[in-house]
Amino acid sequence: MISKKQFLDTYNINESELKEFNIDWQDLKAIHDDFLECRKSYETQADLIANILRGQPKVHSVKTRIKDMRHLMEKVIRKTPNRREKYGEDFKFTVDNYKDEITDLLGIRVIHIFKEDWEEIHNFITSMWNVREIVANVREGDTTKKFDEQGIAVRSRPSGYRSVHYLIESYPTNKKLITEVQVRTIFEEGYGEIDHQLRYSHEDIPELLGQNLMLLNRIAGSSDEMASLINMLSQSIQEVENKFKSKINEKDKKIEDIKEKISNKDYINDNDKKSLIEEIDNILKI
Repeated sequence: MISKKQFLDTYNINESELKEFNIDWQDLKAIHDDFLECRKSYETQADLIANILRGQPKVHSVKTRIKDMRHLMEKVIRKTPNRREKYGEDFKFTVDNYKDEITDLLGIRVIHIFKEDWEEIHNFITSMWNVREIVANVREGDTTKKFDEQGIAVRSRPSGYRSVHYLIESYPTNKKLITEVQVRTIFEEGYGEIDHQLRYSHEDIPELLGQNLMLLNRIAGSSDEMASLINMLSQSIQEVENKFKSKINEKDKKIEDIKEKISNKDYINDNDKKSLIEEIDNILKI
């Protein structure tokens, strides 16, 4: 059996933190063992939800991840003071409550191409699952009208991180499963991944890196706007092309009808000739 020292060393846990927050390492160990046992089941359940999401036509790609054990241990310690403010000083994370309190044990990321695709994906998610919470993470200054209209909470992120987060409930087994679903564009995903890597590589991001990161954020936002404009122009051009093809087909059909009339007549008198000429003139005016 693993000793206390081995456990704390493995997960880089400072014993002074445990004392400060009055956390029993045995509770951490019990959560650790339970999550380790559930991990394979979580992977299967994540794949099930991901495959349902892949069926939505506007979804470009879906990624799944199960929370890293080290990050889980860190989060249990870090969130303890917050939960005590919420529930009272007697609160502690246990094997019985951590799955309800740590809501990103299972994470799914949904990527879409154009910003306007979000609404269809949003409607799909809210129709398929019971949604416990929705939060739209935005950059300060972003337009939030589409979120405000639907009563979605908006959180401005200083880092410029953009993504809509859903907490969904499902029952793949007889036990409730809470899953965090993150929905974002390809450009938001690219920026988010770079930002995430830098923040894990540096305890404090140097000013020069921070400035360039914000520049990249603005470029990503502009790229989304440009992609939406291109999409709108493409749709408009397609509509014009479809109308043009429809008119051409209509003319071709009328010309074929006139040819058939002519071929069915052995003799064309002046009145018929005048009528056919009028029909042709009318077709040319379309």
